[in-house]
Amino acid sequence: MIKHRTRPRRFMNEINVVPYIDVMLVLLIIFMITAPLINPGQVELPQIGKSLTQPIAPLEIMIEINGDLTIHDRSQTNVAQRIEFNQLASVIKQKQVQDLEQPVVIAADKNVRYEVVMDVMNVLQQLQVNKIGLLAKQK
Repeated sequence: MIKHRTRPRRFMNEINVVPYIDVMLVLLIIFMITAPLINPGQVELPQIGKSLTQPIAPLEIMIEINGDLTIHDRSQTNVAQRIEFNQLASVIKQKQVQDLEQPVVIAADKNVRYEVVMDVMNVLQQLQVNKIGLLAKQK
């Protein structure tokens, strides 16, 4: 019997990249031909319109540490008017007769009890004031 010597098989470590290059070149040609044919999209940007009405200056209600209320009407005069808590509703109603969308801003001292601020906000809510803000001091 004759024994054949078998050679150990060598593993191929190399990857044949030629087919990948062929595919890549075909895709490149396709993109080069189709790119000029595609219309770029037009984006319609929004226009800035001018407001016909001037913004309304807010009515500022200041609550001092002792609970006193002061109202600043920034739209007419820059003069402060001291009022009692029970007068607040009538003053706000007068301003709402002039303009239903009258904004109101509450500026309270940081040591004022939260309950006092909530009482003022409740009065504004009962009068159906839609625009209520709170002033805060920036640090």
